[in-house]
Amino acid sequence: MSVCPFNSNNFVSKKISRAMATKKAVLTPLMKQYYNIKAKHPDAILLFRVGDFYETFEDDAVKTAGILGITLTKRANGSAQFVDLAGFPYHALETYLPKLVRAGQRVAICEQLEDPKQTKKIVKRGITEMVTPGVTYNENVIEGRSNNFLASIVFSKKETLTGLALLDITTGEFMTTQGTPAQIEKLLFSFQPKEIIYWRAQKTPVEALLKTKFYAYPLEDWPFNYDSCYEKLTSHFGTKSLKGFGIEAFEEAIRASGAVLHYLDLTEHKQVEHIKGLSRIDTEKYVWLDQYTIRNLELFQPISPQGKTLIETIDDTISPMGARLLRRWVAFPQTNIDEINRRASLVEHFLQTDDLTENLQSILRSITDLERLAGRLAANRVVPRELAQLRLSLEGVQAIKKILSDDGDSRLKPYLEQLNVCESLLERLKKELVEAPGNAIGKQKVIADGVSKELDELRHLLASGKSYLDELLQREIKNTGITSLKIKDNNVFGYYIEVTNAHKDKVPPEWIRKQTLVNAERYITEELKEYEAKILGAEEKILKLEQELYQSLILDTLNYISAIQLNAQLIAELDVLLSFAQTALEHDYHKPVITKDKTLVIKQGRHPVIEQQLPVGEHYIPNDVLLDSDKQQIIIITGPNMSGKSALLRQTALITLLAQIGSFVPAKSATIGVVDKIFTRVGASDNLALGESTFMVEMMEVASILNNLSDRSLILLDEIGRGTSTYDGVSIAWAIAEYLHENGRVRPKTLFATHYHELNEMEKSFKRIVNYHVSVQEHAGKILFERTLKKGGTAHSFGVHVAEMAGVPASVVQRSKEILKELEGNASKSGLEKPIDNMTHHKDGYQLSFFQLDDPLLLEIKDIIQEVDVNNLTPIEALNVLNSIQQKLKKKK
Repeated sequence: MSVCPFNSNNFVSKKISRAMATKKAVLTPLMKQYYNIKAKHPDAILLFRVGDFYETFEDDAVKTAGILGITLTKRANGSAQFVDLAGFPYHALETYLPKLVRAGQRVAICEQLEDPKQTKKIVKRGITEMVTPGVTYNENVIEGRSNNFLASIVFSKKETLTGLALLDITTGEFMTTQGTPAQIEKLLFSFQPKEIIYWRAQKTPVEALLKTKFYAYPLEDWPFNYDSCYEKLTSHFGTKSLKGFGIEAFEEAIRASGAVLHYLDLTEHKQVEHIKGLSRIDTEKYVWLDQYTIRNLELFQPISPQGKTLIETIDDTISPMGARLLRRWVAFPQTNIDEINRRASLVEHFLQTDDLTENLQSILRSITDLERLAGRLAANRVVPRELAQLRLSLEGVQAIKKILSDDGDSRLKPYLEQLNVCESLLERLKKELVEAPGNAIGKQKVIADGVSKELDELRHLLASGKSYLDELLQREIKNTGITSLKIKDNNVFGYYIEVTNAHKDKVPPEWIRKQTLVNAERYITEELKEYEAKILGAEEKILKLEQELYQSLILDTLNYISAIQLNAQLIAELDVLLSFAQTALEHDYHKPVITKDKTLVIKQGRHPVIEQQLPVGEHYIPNDVLLDSDKQQIIIITGPNMSGKSALLRQTALITLLAQIGSFVPAKSATIGVVDKIFTRVGASDNLALGESTFMVEMMEVASILNNLSDRSLILLDEIGRGTSTYDGVSIAWAIAEYLHENGRVRPKTLFATHYHELNEMEKSFKRIVNYHVSVQEHAGKILFERTLKKGGTAHSFGVHVAEMAGVPASVVQRSKEILKELEGNASKSGLEKPIDNMTHHKDGYQLSFFQLDDPLLLEIKDIIQEVDVNNLTPIEALNVLNSIQQKLKKKK
């Protein structure tokens, strides 16, 4: 768990007070103000606005300079006192702020709250925003196609229940639930929050839950107080209770949710009108994917840096809203058959109507990120350019409604009825905004002509200024006879008339001389000064009027936030369904059949990610899979490494997952009896930072599977038991398969890939266990991977052949073949042939002496092992043999 450095507010406040007391005689007024503001957020980097710069001091300056790579200097802090200083220009905030936040820093932005020109005292300053990894609107910090969730967790008194709340302040999405720590851990892994807040007193269970996987920040107890949280939530939503949100009886969920709103207050984010509701996460509606499964299936993050994820493979969405929704659907596949079929049916319709699909995709490209625009509207952070994007987006909504109406399909009716063009707002935006406004009022024209008569007149005055000045100039040339007269302006004198020295004797006496140059003199006239006053007044009035009209437009737009958010949700869903259709079209996916029974049938299934990474001209070899609860519940799959066992396991899970998010699947056909949990144990991994070995991680994943089984679970096990000794491994693998078959409660559908050929014997004793193998052809000492699943087990792993293909030195490969031959075919022989001592006989490497059996005890153990019939050895017999050997070794000691 990554936790930012933190000291108690009280402690730090006292510390700063003592520092101020000792420096009382030398502190400057600016530094006194700085310390007072810093005391409010002692653990954050304070960006202190001083003129055109953001400055940092003392420890903050040292951190900032190190992170940003800027110069660390010192400045005077009164008599004989200096402090560390690091700063950057205020206009570079968008460049430097993201770097600080990504480095795990909380940043308090302190602005000047008044115009320095209007005060003779020190400028009033205050914190306007606290930017943290989970609470920010900064577009350079957040990712456009992913949510930026802040999470809040709180445990019950006995730590048996955990409350969880999640908020993306940029979109207004607010969710909550409560459950066991294991359930909450799964949700955290699915949502991947950028920041987690928790009650400091619960640090121990929080650390046990989060480990090192998340950035976490502790708070005092009051934000998690139940009564305070309940009142905060009802006050925000304007309700008398929380029954309407379905969480009235969920105490921990209420505490976690209320703490989120309290935290927004603490971080100066108080404009949250776009947070319109609180939805409860009902985990029973979704397929359970634990953290191991999400990782093993590489849904969002590749296991290897060169790998590709499922989300990358199937994401053909156009809008950021659609991309975020797709990630949510992949993390939370549906168990509701009606909803799954509704989605798949629409995908089918889009595939069958090319014009509809192309027209909708074309319009989606013109629609901005409405979810995040609504958040920026509520926070009063929208610039004129974004309002123009909203106008274009509403025109897009209007076009989508027409297309859906013309199509007339009843399945599209809900979208047609709910999409809201916001007609009166659209008309205002079209009428009052210029075609292409900039990012700020005053720099470019924002309000269109014809909106305000006064504004039009002032603009005309400015526009006619050049002709007026030209007329004035020609008149003065005629009156004075000075043909070289020029009218200019600068920031010091404003408008003036410039006369060369050759003609200064012709200057009228009523002109007022303002400046003498080497070759000329500058004058002003009463008429010119009056015109200047009028022009300057017009510019100020234009700026003021545009600001007023713009704010009026913003206020009107705020009334449509709910409609904009609903449009965003509907457009995001259309985007995802169109993406499914696009993927299906490009990669030959087919519509699955979703049923209520417990059978899974896949015909010619393919791995959606691997097939897109194959070299040009190479095709993925498809396979059939059948699993049910009565005849073929568990499939034991044997075969060598590199034959495709792991890919087969993963593709079965991914096809099932794709089917249950409403997508078409990479298979000729698929009938999926709806699954409620998908578990995978694929490949070796460890967590050395936590002292967890490869085998420990493997057993933790297995424990998670066996402790959470259901009758509709899909389980994929790959090489269980390989992280320990052979006898241990075989015993564990056998016992797990036996438990899955014989537990008497549930019959989870299972694919079990293994190198332990002993497991093939289970087919004889367990009626729902069936042996399959991935076929391999051997010819002239070489092997060819056919990657085809066939009925029946195999006793060959071809490990030596794989080692040879990998480039292991020929001497080692040859010796491996000799040893393997003796082990497999000469169990009665008194000993293995000793390798050649003369290493120089092999140019490409050394031979190793694998067996040195000179000790009498080792010879005795060798005899015991040679008497064992390996092909018919049961796990219990294997353990007895191992125990016998262990007892002899103990006596030796």
